[in-house]
Amino acid sequence: VLNINVGGKLFQIAYKVAAQYPITRLGKLALYTDPMKKLQLCDDYSVQKNEYFFDRDPSIFHYIFQFYHSGVLWVMDEMCPSNFVEEIEYWGIHLKYSQRCCRILFEEKQDELNEYLKIQKELEAELEPLGSVEQFEGKFLGQFRKMIWNLIENPYSSVPAKIIAVMSSIFVLISIVGMTLSTVEEMKHKTGKMCIEQLEVVCAIFFTSEYLMRLIASSSFKKFLRAAFNAVDLVAILPFYIQILFENLDEGEMLYHEELHKVENVSKLGKVLKLIKLMRIFRILKLARHSTGLRAFGFTIRQCYQQVCCLLLFIAMGVFTFSALMHSVEHDVPGTNFTSIPYAWWWAAVSLSTVGYGDSVPDTVLGRVVAFGCISFGIILNGMPISILYNKFSDYYAKLKAHENET
Repeated sequence: VLNINVGGKLFQIAYKVAAQYPITRLGKLALYTDPMKKLQLCDDYSVQKNEYFFDRDPSIFHYIFQFYHSGVLWVMDEMCPSNFVEEIEYWGIHLKYSQRCCRILFEEKQDELNEYLKIQKELEAELEPLGSVEQFEGKFLGQFRKMIWNLIENPYSSVPAKIIAVMSSIFVLISIVGMTLSTVEEMKHKTGKMCIEQLEVVCAIFFTSEYLMRLIASSSFKKFLRAAFNAVDLVAILPFYIQILFENLDEGEMLYHEELHKVENVSKLGKVLKLIKLMRIFRILKLARHSTGLRAFGFTIRQCYQQVCCLLLFIAMGVFTFSALMHSVEHDVPGTNFTSIPYAWWWAAVSLSTVGYGDSVPDTVLGRVVAFGCISFGIILNGMPISILYNKFSDYYAKLKAHENET
């Protein structure tokens, strides 16, 4: 009999029972005749008691002990998957010896744990500052750059840092309000236009100064340029300088071209300038830098991109299917809007989303039956992912908030 002491608990296994599994640790212990090889398999050996000692978890070894007597490895739900896998690998027992039902449930639990750990790691990386204290050590002007970085990037480091974070959010809101007012007819006169342009200049100077301070104080330029929030900051300030560049090009080309060509060029540049000015709306994304809710929303979309893509696929299938059905039953009706399948796409899209503008409606009974099916499918489709996305969003938001509080 093999006397096995695991973590202070004694187990006895017959040599012939352990030898039935020669690739396992106890099987090798039963088959080896060289005492030195036996000592390499255990942590200690008591000559007086003829007892092999193993510094392992005795509660899990109980299931290993049962395996040698029954030939079946039982897996309990309360076990930690990582710890259990580590233990059975130490004893040289494969998971294939367990029952299929236990193995399936265990692997599912293991996948859930791995996914949970992966999300936890990504959440910590989400909150980890790009320029931590250790990264500034040994760098040129390290202390000064660290001070600037905390002032700009970490609003909880000091009162001035909090003030700058609040000012950044205020300037974003002012910029968005200014862009909105620039489209109002009453604000297009000379005085209003000049005030809005001056406001835009002040906001652009602030955003540029903020971006340059981050760039200079960052510990790694490559990581800084690859960061998503810094890309948002760059998009927030580029339209202002591109607009100035195009306006200068416009003035220069007006001096050297003929009158007709000037008009065409001004028209083209005007469209480009409108598009560039519209890009300033992306400045609102800067609010996500200091907003836990917006960061949690973005993290949720990244983690649930498969569900979101699946939802978009179902919507596309519904649009194509119901638009084709509606066209087939309504195309012969005089004055119908469903003259072709592409014309019916808009009706199918607004019906699936349960908005229903009423600009296109079926006239026949069969058309109304198809419309009812489309609306019913849309209700079911819209209700499926909402609970999943909301639950994950609330979970990620709570974890991000907890990590912030710990930090």
